[in-house]
Amino acid sequence: MIFPRFKMDVDDPRRPLLGCPPKSKWRVVGRKLCNLESWRRRVPITIWLPSYSADSLLRDIIAGVTVGLTSIPQGIAYAMVAGLPPQVGLYSSIFPGVVYAIFGSCKDVTVGPTAILAALLAKYVAKSADFAYLAAFLSGCLILLLGVLQLGFLLDFISKPVISGFTTAAALQISASQLKSLFRISGTSGGTFIEALSNFFSNIKTVHAWDTALGVGTIVSLLILKRSALKTSPMDSRCRTIFAAGWLYVVRARNALVVLVASILAFALFKKSIIPFALTGKIEGGVPHFGPPPFTTTVKNETLNFERMLQVFGPEGFVMPLVAILESIAIAKAFAGTKTVDVTQEMVAVGACNILSSFAQCMPVTGSFTRTALNHASGVVTTAGSLFKASLVLLSLTLLTEAFYFIPRATLAGIIMVAMMSIVDFSVVRKLWISSKSELAIWVLTLLVGITAGLEYGIAAGAVADALRALTAAARPDLHKQHFKIGNQECISLALVGTLGYASAEHVPRKIRALDHCSAQVFILDARHLKRLDIGVVENIISAILDLEKNQHRFLLWNFDASHQNLFETLHPGMASRFVTGPSIDQFVLSLDVDRRFSSLTVT
Repeated sequence: MIFPRFKMDVDDPRRPLLGCPPKSKWRVVGRKLCNLESWRRRVPITIWLPSYSADSLLRDIIAGVTVGLTSIPQGIAYAMVAGLPPQVGLYSSIFPGVVYAIFGSCKDVTVGPTAILAALLAKYVAKSADFAYLAAFLSGCLILLLGVLQLGFLLDFISKPVISGFTTAAALQISASQLKSLFRISGTSGGTFIEALSNFFSNIKTVHAWDTALGVGTIVSLLILKRSALKTSPMDSRCRTIFAAGWLYVVRARNALVVLVASILAFALFKKSIIPFALTGKIEGGVPHFGPPPFTTTVKNETLNFERMLQVFGPEGFVMPLVAILESIAIAKAFAGTKTVDVTQEMVAVGACNILSSFAQCMPVTGSFTRTALNHASGVVTTAGSLFKASLVLLSLTLLTEAFYFIPRATLAGIIMVAMMSIVDFSVVRKLWISSKSELAIWVLTLLVGITAGLEYGIAAGAVADALRALTAAARPDLHKQHFKIGNQECISLALVGTLGYASAEHVPRKIRALDHCSAQVFILDARHLKRLDIGVVENIISAILDLEKNQHRFLLWNFDASHQNLFETLHPGMASRFVTGPSIDQFVLSLDVDRRFSSLTVT
């Protein structure tokens, strides 16, 4: 783009009035846009690929295969949570992995379907599976737009208690929804945690013993493998090292191992015409149908156009992209260590993953904590690990779909419930109780609304309550009051801290006027830690000071910076004599002539 040239000087004061920033700013913007290094950061594969080594290749293959063995059962399970065909979960583990290998900036992050997104998607998929593919496209567009516009700071307004309460509610709801498959009871899984529990207890007499035994056995086996540790043995060090390495890979591939054992058992019984378990059933093999995501669909013999599909999503639909980027960035920061996470690039990468994968019949995806932790533990070196993970899932989808038929649903339910155990976080309750009971109240509100009304309403309620808490803190800032005596003078100091915005314009002077009933003669406004003052606050402070001076009180304005002093003096020139600066206030208090009006105050 070519900008118009001006004859006036660069520093001409008229230039800002014409809406054209100084040339130096355009040069900075131009350098940022045209700099090759900037563009390489937006396609990180161009940074690490030229120096890619054989050692890195081997380590990435090992990590990719390890994560892929977990992605297969989890992908099938999460697709079933959303109410989608099992193969959709596998598609969603393949194509996003390929895209993230190109655009991803965090080597450890593994992108794919997650339990929380699947739970949020379920109520839309109940109408039509087309909503899942459109949700992936729309979520990707919104996330990519936020990344391009560098609006990642908006996520800072979602606090830790809200995120923790939301994820805990999601884990409880997802676990409750799996009770139907775990115990093979009749009825529906229910939309919320309360509905799922109600359905479970209403149909508890329909429990199937075989499925229950297999599901509980799956949970116990996974927990044992997860917590198992290598015990000391008299083996020589070399044999012990080999055994330890082998056992480590068994533990990391525990999900795939449990599914394999359960499938073999189900197949063996099937050969003897015994089918004691509810099985996954037929899974369509091969690659998906490629094409644009559906912008129209049919629900109960009624055709819905794009506008009506958007109406079905409603405002609650914004929760999916919000959760997707919150999960991914939180996971990236957790595994980045001392490195800085490029939030903008992560948003671009996750957005691109969702947009491009929506053309391959995929559900919304984001970073998975379980698989990312496994990827990190497996020693992945670059994002190429995601590419090898995707390759393994694609291979299984092409060659092993007949074997997937025999995966028991109770086993998949057990895998999901164990995965949810790592998400539930009740330890935060004690921390919040000690540090901030208001934040604990927000956590409880988010949790309760999430498990009763729905996850999207839970995060909305928590965010609104958190915003109200922040507004209350802005309107009612703490003014730290301290009583002390200097010589014969009784003094009270009020510490003004942080930002005093327009919302506190009535609260601050009210606190100052309340000092009128104190016996102290000298009042000190301590501004050592004051960052910003709104003009409305200053006007009311001046009014309060003048009112109290009429009752023979004295005021000192201590350590206000130059800009604040100028504001006070502009509004009331007589304020200039009240400003004092220095490390100690004692000398200024002692210099006060208490027998004279404060208007003639002299400060030495």
